[in-house]
This record gives sequence, C-alpha cells and structure tokens, in this order.
Amino acid sequence: MNVTVRLAQQPEADALLGRSPLAALVGMLLDQQVPMEWAFSGPYTIAHRMGGDDLDAHAIAAQDPEAFAALLSEKPAVHRYPGSMAKRIQQLCAYLVHEYDGDAEALWRGVDDGRELLRRLQALPGYGKQKAQIFVALLGKQYGVTPAGWREAAGAYGDEGSRRSVADITGPDTLAEVRAFKQEAKAAAKAAKAAQANPRS
Repeated sequence: MNVTVRLAQQPEADALLGRSPLAALVGMLLDQQVPMEWAFSGPYTIAHRMGGDDLDAHAIAAQDPEAFAALLSEKPAVHRYPGSMAKRIQQLCAYLVHEYDGDAEALWRGVDDGRELLRRLQALPGYGKQKAQIFVALLGKQYGVTPAGWREAAGAYGDEGSRRSVADITGPDTLAEVRAFKQEAKAAAKAAKAAQANPRS
C-alpha cells in the first residue's frame, strides 16, 4: 500500500499513513476528543518514539503496558487521554496479532463485499459502528479499497462529495470544511437536546 494522503497535515506523518495500514488504523482509533490532525499524527509520533519508521503490531502488543502508556504521555502527548489510548492501541494490536498474525492489511485484502469489510472493522477493539463506517469510507475514497457495496456499508460517510469525516480530508481546505460540518452537527444536536429538555407547553 502506498498512497498520498493529507490527514495529519504533516509530511512525515502523512507519508507513514500512506504506506502503513496499521498506522491508518491507529490514527482512526485515536480520532476522538482531539483534533483530527492531532489524532492522525499520533502513529508517526509512536513509531518515532519506539525507534522505528513504522508501527509493528507484534512489538506494540508485547510492550509493557505502563511503559507504553508512558511513551504516549511524553510531551507532546499523543492524545488528550494517553493512558487509556495506550491501552486501546495495545488491545487493537493484540487482536491483529491473534486474528491476522499482525498483518493489518489482511483486514481488507481480498475482501469483495462492503458489509464483510464493515463487519471485520466493527470487530476491532475500540471500533464502534460509526468509526468502522468512517474507516470503510476512508479506504474507499483514499486508499483504493472498493469492494462491492462499500459506499452503502459506509452509510452517509460514503457519499460522494460529502464533507462529513476524515475520509473527505485531502488538504487544509477540506479539513476546514469537515470541521465546519462537525461543528454545525454538534450545534444542531445541542439545540435538539435543549428543545427536548424544555418543550413548549
């Protein structure tokens, strides 16, 4: 796998995401409660701190949990919650070692059905339905992984021309558009919640 992506908005981090399936999976895992580009820079930071130029599922799964949490907590921290994210990354890597012999790309290699791809992603530790759908969309839109029915499996995230998620980020402009969409969605959800709490009599 070798594609050009601009998810981290940082050349070295993006180069790793473009060539490493595991880095892409870890970036997606980190993409919650922090800015998207911070999340997707994380895999490069982890690889660098482990003294390599890529992530290795076997090596991460075998790390001492406290030492790995400390590695993510070093300043600048890889995530707002480095301890809990270190645990999740190790769980993800342990699962990949157990199910796919540590080969992250085997998750989608040869899969010819979008629903099966979504099912495999949802089985990953730390991946709920929404995260799995976004990753299906990311694979289809930017990594050339397009099994039959992938757009349907990705739901609205698979829509062509959408600006809903990291799957739609190709540079600073689209990053700003996706961020604006998310802020609007958050504001709408907040307003709906407030309306529910204070129904007009």
